[in-house]
Amino acid sequence: MVAALAIAISGTTVTAAQAAPSTSELTKKIDKASDQLEDVVESFNKMKLSLKKTKAEEKKLAESVGPAKAALVAAGGQMKTLASSAYMTGNVGTMNVVLEGADNLMDRMSILEQISRSRSRDIAEYTATTQNYTERQAALKATQDKQAAEVKELSDRKKKIEADLKKLYSMRTAAYGSPTETGSKYTGSIPKIAGSAGKAVTFAYNAIGVMYDYGADGPNGYDCSGLTSAAWRAAGKSLPHNAAAQYSATTRISRSQLQAGDLVFYRSNGHVAIYVGGGQIIDASRAGQPVKKRTIDIMTPNGYGRV
Repeated sequence: MVAALAIAISGTTVTAAQAAPSTSELTKKIDKASDQLEDVVESFNKMKLSLKKTKAEEKKLAESVGPAKAALVAAGGQMKTLASSAYMTGNVGTMNVVLEGADNLMDRMSILEQISRSRSRDIAEYTATTQNYTERQAALKATQDKQAAEVKELSDRKKKIEADLKKLYSMRTAAYGSPTETGSKYTGSIPKIAGSAGKAVTFAYNAIGVMYDYGADGPNGYDCSGLTSAAWRAAGKSLPHNAAAQYSATTRISRSQLQAGDLVFYRSNGHVAIYVGGGQIIDASRAGQPVKKRTIDIMTPNGYGRV
């Protein structure tokens, strides 16, 4: 994805030996590169979700090691007691002392069986606890290694996105004479919608004019899933900061069932917007552009979701 973006961007570089592309040609390339960049951004967001989950798993494993270690110490203490007893009295001698106190053969056999079971149980507990502790330690180490690898990949991806954004801004400067499109705050009327959906929609209207910022969920910048997650967070609902994950977290509905506050998904769940009624959406579209209210048919939707 990043490589494709780099190719798309480098393909528009103008040199002295090349004729400058027309505005329409450059706009198409900017749009294509922007879509590719947003796909990278959403992959970045998905990776952040995975990293958050890994950290939670690591914490859970770390907490589980404590009880396992305590059980290991307790089992070890029992084994030391058994070993000490066997050393001081001798195995046969210990049994004879106990058996001599029994009244009959059946009692003696019962006591002998109890001793055998007790020792077997202690040994089994010791073995199982040791194995459990070792396995948990290995799992914790594997989780930590996974986390370190994801952190590095996240860092590398972030640097690549930053570089691609810089090139994208240069393309926009060449086309429009300005690196970005400035946004302005929405001053029109906001529809009155009941319930939590109304709170989410009101939030989205108030975000109009805020500039796109990859990986951001406000208040000074948003990417597409950052805006929708922030809008619904204001309404008391939690959505993951990733368009595809939001698709999975919402209930499928048809276009005819759309209500204000529902989510509209595009480009194989690479982009998401919030529906505000009247065939209109509000979305954070791409680098260099502000949050806007526009038609739902900016491109063909591939699905609709209700929070």
